[in-house]
Amino acid sequence: MAGRIRDEDIAEVREKARIDEVVSSYVTLKRAGGGSLKGLCPFHDEKSPSFHVTPSRQMYHCFGCQEGGDVISFLMKIDGTSFIEAVERLADKYGVQLRREDDGSPAEQRPRGPARGRLIEAHRVAQEFYAGQLETPDALAARQFLASRGFDQSAAATFGVGFAPRDGEALTRHLRQRGFSDEETIAAGLVAQGRSAYDRFRGRLLWPIREANGDNIGFGARRIFDDDKIEAKYLNTPETPIYKKSHVLYGIDLARRDMARTSQAVVVEGYTDVMACHLSGVTTAVATCGTAFGDDHARVLRRFLHDHEEFRGEVVFTFDGDAAGQKAALRAFQGDQAFASQTYVAVEPRGLDPCDLRVQEGDAAVRELIARRVPLYRFVLTNVLEKYDLDRADGRVDALREAARLVSSIRDKSKVEAFSRELSGLIGVDVEEARSEVRRAAARAARGGDERRTAPTAAAEEPPRRQLPHLRDPRFAIERETLKLVIQHPGAVGGVISGVGPEDFTHPTYRAVWEAVVAAGGVTAAAADPGWASRLRSAINDPVVSSAVSELGVEPVRTQGDPGVPYVAAHVYRLQELTTMRRIAELKSRLQRTNPVEQATDYNRMFGELVALEQHRRTLREQAVGVSSS
Repeated sequence: MAGRIRDEDIAEVREKARIDEVVSSYVTLKRAGGGSLKGLCPFHDEKSPSFHVTPSRQMYHCFGCQEGGDVISFLMKIDGTSFIEAVERLADKYGVQLRREDDGSPAEQRPRGPARGRLIEAHRVAQEFYAGQLETPDALAARQFLASRGFDQSAAATFGVGFAPRDGEALTRHLRQRGFSDEETIAAGLVAQGRSAYDRFRGRLLWPIREANGDNIGFGARRIFDDDKIEAKYLNTPETPIYKKSHVLYGIDLARRDMARTSQAVVVEGYTDVMACHLSGVTTAVATCGTAFGDDHARVLRRFLHDHEEFRGEVVFTFDGDAAGQKAALRAFQGDQAFASQTYVAVEPRGLDPCDLRVQEGDAAVRELIARRVPLYRFVLTNVLEKYDLDRADGRVDALREAARLVSSIRDKSKVEAFSRELSGLIGVDVEEARSEVRRAAARAARGGDERRTAPTAAAEEPPRRQLPHLRDPRFAIERETLKLVIQHPGAVGGVISGVGPEDFTHPTYRAVWEAVVAAGGVTAAAADPGWASRLRSAINDPVVSSAVSELGVEPVRTQGDPGVPYVAAHVYRLQELTTMRRIAELKSRLQRTNPVEQATDYNRMFGELVALEQHRRTLREQAVGVSSS
């Protein structure tokens, strides 16, 4: 439509289009205090949220990449639309009537090709058409396939499953009747162009692929008939202006809210697996669409997981137990560092995928499969070690060498030490031997794998200097807040801090701060000394620790006004609970390596310790919850 949109109509769009509602279609937002919301930035990769939205001012800003603006500029940036198209989309959604006027100035030029809105609308019409076709006599084979996989009519409707008629032009004719041009339907990937336009999907069962906001942007199509001329079992929408397979996750529209609520995502391998999981109660399941899980998929998940909180977030991959599944697990392991969350793998021992498992054993079996997840790194290392006879010395040497290469390749070097210790236990070698082999593997990789180029040097055998995690790393949030309370409000802390020790602080700098506090007389001495924090800082020789004390002394605590006893106690109990959880994890690891028959005494002793630790953890949790609610 020609003419310039009136300024007052654009102003009305800005006023009525709630920026928090629009942004929430792309990013999980949580309250940040002061009327602000925050989440993980959709414009750059980050592990701590720096993307803030202020609904009262209808503005957004990322303190990491400095992107900012209003609701219109947000849509332009995230979807690559023009100004006019962004205004039109928002006006349509929020019921603003746009008026245009010709002021003699040249109208803004749209990007070449059909508008995004038309491509989305074409997919909506196509999905409704395909869903209706699933009820026709020609779709009997499609309905029978769904029934064989445990899906009834209600399940098909929930997921929008449809059927593409075998007539090669049925959808093309339908879209033309609804006013869509061939240029639009071809650009959308719904129609292909040969001698004439024809339906891309014919005689196949179809799953609509949607963005997180529910917009249909593509389809996945499964072969149903034996005489289908296209041999590939699955066809997917090709790359289009609105469909990028490396950024798309099937089921994200249904899973995103429960992902944010539970901080869990389950990654399965196919459309029917997503359906089976959701219908079984695993409502955080998603799948890639005809491609391997990659870094872009990880970024999509992280935005909705709010992936930055310790001991909460988790990503669970399901793989077949065969060689292909093990290869997929290795790829996932190599991309593990994209997540702040803990990564797990769930493998059904008989090689059943979630859909087959649901058909054979019911919904509860699918939930149990996910509940039995194991750490991804343990699964990958175990698969490597299973290739060797660990009862033989040469087998242990070869196993250690290959596993060490895997451990040394981890991008997050802070995890290498823990994995090296794990490796020594799995193989049955000394911890230092495992560490040395990991260091040698890292040195070989640094030299490009050519060991003949230079002889090993003493420096190569030295352990690499460990780079400490950032002090604001969310994994240490409880430690940070507790120390802020210790330094800023020692009087409020004194009554509940007595049980805390150095082992409660896992970040080396925070542990050093705590030890400095103890050396300076502890919180009891600090309570009556207003200048205590300054004296504490000046008594520390390490500049890193001294700087941390300054930082902790000026950063506001996360509560309004002076913190009361409930706030302080909740943090102290949570800190101790995390320590107990680490001890439980270590004890479970030892139990797993102990034979309950041959080492019955040790096994029973450790099991008793585990029961006591679990009870202690529950007590701490109850205390933390109790003081928080009082």
